[in-house]
Amino acid sequence: MQDEIYSIYHLSIDPADFDAFKTLVETIVETSAREDDTTIYEYVVNADHTVVHIVERYRTRGVLPHVEQTFAPFAERFLALARIDKLYVYGEPTAEIRAKLDGFGAEYLTPFAGFSR
Repeated sequence: MQDEIYSIYHLSIDPADFDAFKTLVETIVETSAREDDTTIYEYVVNADHTVVHIVERYRTRGVLPHVEQTFAPFAERFLALARIDKLYVYGEPTAEIRAKLDGFGAEYLTPFAGFSR
């Protein structure tokens, strides 16, 4: 996780809003795909469309541009359709990143053993 930040968002959604949410997310994903420092950006949903997880991985320098520039134009609509119940952040975020993610209720977990290939 050196120089990378991973995060998992746990969202709640009303199944009646899922189609609108999915349409919005498709636009956000398309926009995020153009970010050089975003290496994983995936949404997954449970069978009854009540829980959505977002799995993200960034080079550390890519977190703030994603939140402040890419996601910001969609934030109001996104948060009207889904509730962030939990955000887990893995890695060693800077104080500036923490200040931004604290607004989403982030819980920070610091690596202490393991490897990535």
